[in-house]
Amino acid sequence: MTLTATPPAAAPARSTTSLVFVLLGLGAGTFAILQSLISPVLPVIRHDLGTTQAGVSWVLIAWLLSASVATPILGRIADLIGKHRALLIVLGAIAVGSLVSALAPNLGVLIVGRIIQGLGGAIFPIVFGIIRDEYPAHRVPRAIGAMSSVIAVGGGLGTVLAGPITAALGWRALFGIPLVLVVAVAALAWKFVPASPVRGGGRVNWPAAALLAGWLVALLLPVSIGARWGWLSAPTLGLFVVAAIAFTLWVLVETRSSNPVIDMRMMRHRPVWTTNLVALLFGAAMFSVITFLPQFIQTPKAAGYGFGSSVTVAGFLIFPMLVTMAVGGMISGPIHTVVGFRAQLAYGSAFLAAGAAGFALFNDAPWQVSSAAAVFGLGLGLAYAAMTSVIVHSVSPSATGAATGMNANIRNIGGAIGTAAVSALVTGTIAPNGLPTSTGYAVAFLTIAATAAVAVVLSLLIPGRRNA
Repeated sequence: MTLTATPPAAAPARSTTSLVFVLLGLGAGTFAILQSLISPVLPVIRHDLGTTQAGVSWVLIAWLLSASVATPILGRIADLIGKHRALLIVLGAIAVGSLVSALAPNLGVLIVGRIIQGLGGAIFPIVFGIIRDEYPAHRVPRAIGAMSSVIAVGGGLGTVLAGPITAALGWRALFGIPLVLVVAVAALAWKFVPASPVRGGGRVNWPAAALLAGWLVALLLPVSIGARWGWLSAPTLGLFVVAAIAFTLWVLVETRSSNPVIDMRMMRHRPVWTTNLVALLFGAAMFSVITFLPQFIQTPKAAGYGFGSSVTVAGFLIFPMLVTMAVGGMISGPIHTVVGFRAQLAYGSAFLAAGAAGFALFNDAPWQVSSAAAVFGLGLGLAYAAMTSVIVHSVSPSATGAATGMNANIRNIGGAIGTAAVSALVTGTIAPNGLPTSTGYAVAFLTIAATAAVAVVLSLLIPGRRNA
């Protein structure tokens, strides 16, 4: 793989990089909010569009599949064509998808809009790549930590905002507001975000990209709806077999390619594969808690647990998680010379374990749940920033998009698997009133805590360097 670069130029002024950061943060933060913004109001959408619960679930599934396929592939394309150009493409996809979704007259059109919107998942690796290109080396860790904080907070902020926005403006505003923001960011990014100074040589290996997309869809589809089909049903098992075959073929094609989508030599690099393993478990813990903690809080008190809160109140109860997420991400860069990224990842995973255990064992009062959420959020912010920093510092500048894109995708895979597993645990025991029992939730949260504890151990396998 060749590397082309523009002639050396003077370091960009701090005011310029600050503006670039704000624009990147607004774009990435908006997409991150969309990760959790829709889930709380699915019943409202189902009622308004006159569809079934199984049908409306595709609003989430279609987005997940689209984002999972687009993130690593468009991350690689960004390395080739330039991250500035790729940024405008993915912002355009988010805008078009948001417009289609906001105007959707029926479920089918809404799903199409969500598929287009999901292409914007590639904004995460593109943003981190631009930061690495534009910032002086000594400022990269701080900037990555701050951006990771924005993304992590955005991932939870949707849960807080969904209720108030829907109550005031209707569910279509959940797409209309991001549309306005993204169009404004795209216009400003076109003018102020510099063209990429570093690009990888070569072209897109489309057979490898097709195999990558194939095994991702074949894996994530049954993971997402296997409970509905039956885990031992022919469609579920058949797709898992297809995923295994496509994955094997993908690895073979990538290994033998002189122009891979994902460089297998890079993936075998110890800091990369160990961090990706942690990302798998991190995603399982993060998405499971964001999905099921609000449901736990909203459960009527008559069930023997929960607080009977509305969507809006549930969002405010987990607001401390967002605050500590921001704190964790913001301090990651400044403290990395004292507490390396490997240690930060281990500490962050430990906080995740402690917070999840708190949900299981101390949940009699709202303040207890909020306190545990604050601990969990600190772990999210710290681990998210450290994880991204390890990947960025472990690969060449021309591979930043592909490497961080694959790391983000592995978090998504972990999230899908974790959410499916926790759903099975929560719904495994149903009380006579038709609600999950407190035991189901307790076992689920303790399982999340155990998953995070394993991530602590895996974090220690990352090579112990100053930046790791």
